[in-house]
Amino acid sequence: MQGTVDGFSYGLVTPVVAYLMACLGGALGLRCTTRSLLVANTWRAGWLVLGSAAIGSGIWTMHFIAMMGFSVEGVPIHYDMATTFASLGVAIVMVGVGVFIVGYKGATGPALFTGGTITGLGVATMHYLGMAGMRLHGTIQYNILTVVASVVIAMVAATLALWAAVQVRGILWSLGASLVMGLAVSGMHYMAMTGVSVHMQGSVSGNPGGDTAAGIIAPMMIGPLCFLLLAGVVVMFDPLMVMGRPDWRDAQEAADHRADASATRTPFRTPRPRRSFGRQGAGRTTQDW
Repeated sequence: MQGTVDGFSYGLVTPVVAYLMACLGGALGLRCTTRSLLVANTWRAGWLVLGSAAIGSGIWTMHFIAMMGFSVEGVPIHYDMATTFASLGVAIVMVGVGVFIVGYKGATGPALFTGGTITGLGVATMHYLGMAGMRLHGTIQYNILTVVASVVIAMVAATLALWAAVQVRGILWSLGASLVMGLAVSGMHYMAMTGVSVHMQGSVSGNPGGDTAAGIIAPMMIGPLCFLLLAGVVVMFDPLMVMGRPDWRDAQEAADHRADASATRTPFRTPRPRRSFGRQGAGRTTQDW
């Protein structure tokens, strides 16, 4: 027997809040990645780690806020805590790999393709691993076409996000890129959910094991939300992000100009010809150093 699936049990509340969380994580991650390009290599890794964790936490939070609106008529839904936390770890690690590739290799074709593929697969893996943590009296089935489409959307969205992280420099441009990124990630989630069906198995009474959505997701949101708040404070109060140069290319051009000026500067005084008018050296030209 097929269960009646509803992905919007709370109306537009869950998709809107989920979208905003994806945008928040994307905005912080993009700004941290941009900031990493303004510092020496010794500090770059720290900013990339912070950006990876922000993007991963934002995507994970978006997913489970959206899942709070998912229900199957007459079927209680619970979540396995270990699998749910594992999906958060997968999101942060795989997003981090993609961010580090582009952060150190730049916006080259191979780097963007490799980083975008790994990051996109990480987003898709997080989604389906989180779905695997669901416990209910039934079997969740997927439409293969929607699965493929959701993975492609995740990979394209991740590639565009990584490109924006190293190409878009102004704060307003970064905010615009984060809005697009949030839309793409949310679109990937709901595209995947359109292909979900639940096949009921036996009685639907009783506890299938695990915790309810409200019981596990709400407390679990505290950690990622606090982290995103902390990342936002770090980004907003970093002087180079707020009051520094609006474009990193200005800094690079200034550094190149100083290097050129230093290379053309003569380290010693050029010898000048001097004419001697002594009795024995009249008319003779000497060098005055």
